This record gives sequence, C-alpha cells and structure tokens, in this order.
Amino acid sequence: MSTSQNTVLITGCSDGGMGAALAVAFHKAGLHVLATARNPDKMAHLKSLGIETITLDVQSEDSIDACVSQISALDILVNNAGNQFIMPVADISIPEAKKLYDLNVWSHIAVTQKLLPLLLQSSGGMIVNQTSVGAVTTLPFQAVYNSSKAALAMLSDSLRLELEPFGIKVIDLRTGVVQTNLIKNQQVTGPSLPEDSLYKPAKEFVEKAMRQEGFEGQGLPADTWA
Repeated sequence: MSTSQNTVLITGCSDGGMGAALAVAFHKAGLHVLATARNPDKMAHLKSLGIETITLDVQSEDSIDACVSQISALDILVNNAGNQFIMPVADISIPEAKKLYDLNVWSHIAVTQKLLPLLLQSSGGMIVNQTSVGAVTTLPFQAVYNSSKAALAMLSDSLRLELEPFGIKVIDLRTGVVQTNLIKNQQVTGPSLPEDSLYKPAKEFVEKAMRQEGFEGQGLPADTWA
C-alpha cells in the first residue's frame, strides 16, 4: 500500500500541541489525516490547511462511537491525547489523580478497542501510543503523571505481543521535552500546594518547580519533533 493511501487518526490535536504538529507532518507526507480533539474550535489551523477534523472526546464513549461512525478505513492510530498533573505524593488529590489516569491510560484503551476492527482490515495496521521519557525517569512532584505514562508504556508492550499475530505493530513513542502549550497551560492554571502541605516551608520554591518555571522555550519545536 502506498503512503498516499494510508489513513491516520490522531487524538489530542489542539493547535499548539504535538498532535497538531504530527497532523501537519503526516498531511505533508501525503497521508489522509483525521485530526481529532474535544473542542473543534482548537483545530482551526489544521482545518485551514485542508486537514480533516473530527470532534472526539476520548473520555466519552458516545463521542468515541460518533467518531468511529464517520470513518470507513484506518491504517494508523496515534493515541496522543493527554495531560499533566504535578503535585507531591503526600498532597495528591486521589480524585484528580484518577481523572489523569482516565485520560492518560483508560481513554487510550477505549479508543483502541473501538478502532481495532478497522485496523485489522488494514494490510499494515499500526498503533502509536504517546508516552514519555517520564515513563522511565524519576522527577519530584510528577509521580502521578510519570506513573500514568509508565502504565501506558507497559500496556503498549503487552498490546504489541497480543496483536503481533494479526500483523498490527504497536509503538511506544517515548517523547522528551517538546515546545508545546502544555507548560504554558500549567503556568496559567498555577498548581498550588494545600495549606497543610509538608512542603509549606519551601512553598515558593516547590510551586515554581510544579509550574515548571524555567522550562519555557526548552526542547525541540513541535514541528521539528514531528
């Protein structure tokens, strides 16, 4: 099958992120790109380039079903949607941590399950799971995020073995530091320590680390990475 015939669906394609950068790169390479995001207004740039956009909330079964109903063929699935959660383990909100796991882990399983029948029809199906170097490195205050990426990495390893007999490849994309809106958003939301935190004596220093101050502009530009 020639590259120009391949169809790729990418989750989490809001402008300014890695998903959007991948969508542009695949589009330029001649693939049929299905760029998805929860808010279609955040894919305006991709749409202006002639890239097909589909609304998809990866945490909603109804939204996933609606998305799948619009697709007739698929060769590559890129599970890219995700977010961060930065907080010392001692101060973690369990409900908030579960929300991150729902997005960074369980939603990828849900999307993969729904799109697997189409991938099985492809002569060279492929699943790419966007994990992180955080899956294999240790950083303070990022236990929930890093462990969610480690979970997705292990899931990818298992899925690779399970789908190998069917000719579907599974790639664990362990990305490093890339210039996206993720850090900017983290600084806008400004995560704060609870009043009774163990780290209150070092509150200013710790919160700067939680906001990842100093990381602005570091890493590869998203389009170069893609």
